[in-house]
Amino acid sequence: MTCRVVVLISGNGSNLQALMDDCQKPQSPAQIVAVLANRRDAGGLERARVAGIANEWVDHSAFAERETFENALRGRIDNHSPDLLVLAGFMRVLTADFVRHYQGRLLNIHPSLLPAYKGLHTHQRVLEAGDSEHGCSVHFVSEALDGGPLIAQAKVPVEAGDTAEVLAARVLRQEHRIYPQVVRWFAEGRLKLDGQQVLLDGEVLPPQGRVL
Repeated sequence: MTCRVVVLISGNGSNLQALMDDCQKPQSPAQIVAVLANRRDAGGLERARVAGIANEWVDHSAFAERETFENALRGRIDNHSPDLLVLAGFMRVLTADFVRHYQGRLLNIHPSLLPAYKGLHTHQRVLEAGDSEHGCSVHFVSEALDGGPLIAQAKVPVEAGDTAEVLAARVLRQEHRIYPQVVRWFAEGRLKLDGQQVLLDGEVLPPQGRVL
């Protein structure tokens, strides 16, 4: 049975494109059935339209409270009966109730080697700290911001003369590589969340996840 995936975005959707490209391969175990954004001008909505994927937007600024926005968003999501919900540059902090509703089937990708550099501006913070290594992490979403159990990471070197933009581009290439891989694992039934432990093929992954 094909795994039904809904993707949430806020911007251009480059990770969305990587996921769509992978799901369109022959014998893919996953199908993106809808793309939802919290901004009407999110570029990823056009990517979905071009691909013939259902696309919708729910303007968060039209709601006085976070909970009412999330209730509206959740209704739109659940109309598509997803097996998996994927955050791909969705720039809204989610409430505990929302996260619990999708517990164990909600993924996010973050541009740092978590648990280091949670939050925003990770590339600049890495440069300011003088780190020699940077990367990205895919994790199950928990109620803690960027704090859910790790599934996979990819590492990149920090090179002399790097700017935040150059470093961001290097990390983004790895995001496009590992996020589709993790979605495939889930769609194949190989990846599961058991409490706070991540299981891949029945084996407990280490705290940093699988390094890809």
